[in-house]
Amino acid sequence: METVSIVSIGKLFHDNAESLGLSWVAGQEGADRTLTSESLHKSTLSPIGHLNLVHPNRIQMLGSPEMDYLRKLSVDALHEAMGHLFTDELAAIVVADRETVLPILRESAVKTGSPLFSSTHPSPDVLLHLGHYLTQSLAETTLVHGVFLEVNGLGVLVKGQAAVGKSELALELVTRGHRLVADDAVELRHVAPDTLEGACPELLRDFLEVRGLGILNIRTLFGETAVKLKKNLKLIVELVNPDESAGPINRLEMEASRTRILDVEIPTVRIPVAAGRNLAVLLEVAVRSHILKSRGINPAAELMARQQSLMQGES
Repeated sequence: METVSIVSIGKLFHDNAESLGLSWVAGQEGADRTLTSESLHKSTLSPIGHLNLVHPNRIQMLGSPEMDYLRKLSVDALHEAMGHLFTDELAAIVVADRETVLPILRESAVKTGSPLFSSTHPSPDVLLHLGHYLTQSLAETTLVHGVFLEVNGLGVLVKGQAAVGKSELALELVTRGHRLVADDAVELRHVAPDTLEGACPELLRDFLEVRGLGILNIRTLFGETAVKLKKNLKLIVELVNPDESAGPINRLEMEASRTRILDVEIPTVRIPVAAGRNLAVLLEVAVRSHILKSRGINPAAELMARQQSLMQGES
């Protein structure tokens, strides 16, 4: 289930005021203006001069070069520039570099109800900080069912049918020194072209439900090091009953495929569940094997190469 991410200008100011030395100069009535993940590529607002945009055509950054440009304009040209700048597409303006806010900027912000901020930080720092903040906040998001863990430093999503043993496996992995990120509901965010970041909804954070034991607070039971707030997803492990496996099991290596989530393909392995199998050990080995393959080490390929070399030698 994909959702549209929304950030209000009021929240953006609240989250970044201290770190960026922001002051709200004018246009407080525009606090409810929003930025959404759907507006990432809108480009209908014409910029004035060489102006830097934090969020394309939505948040306008005015540093020392931009303010110098505005101060050199004639009165008529300055009013025309304000008309281009303060449109319905504008979300907010940030005046950085400790620059003094021009009276016409304040007047235009009041007239249009557009949030106008000033910052004590250099404009490149503000650009970088807000750019990262908006990338994280406006990333495409989806909610998936499963258990998300950090195993040997790798983000692993464990999936499978109900009652297949996902939570029990997660509990055993935690006792073996690995870390829980989320149980049951995993929130995945598309934070980079090939990167999904997984986290737990705040309501469920630290909790793990195990049949027969009920709801467990992993942080309370095992300490701070047993849980992790978020982690990048690198591998999906699907637990399946042997009769649910599609076709015969590959004897040389685990069934490997890829799962597409938010247009990102995640390597996926399917591990058959059967009585007597130590799933925790199997999952740990699956993670180690994935790490080795990512470094170009493939035991199955090595074995086949040896066989091929042997057959060629005999012939």
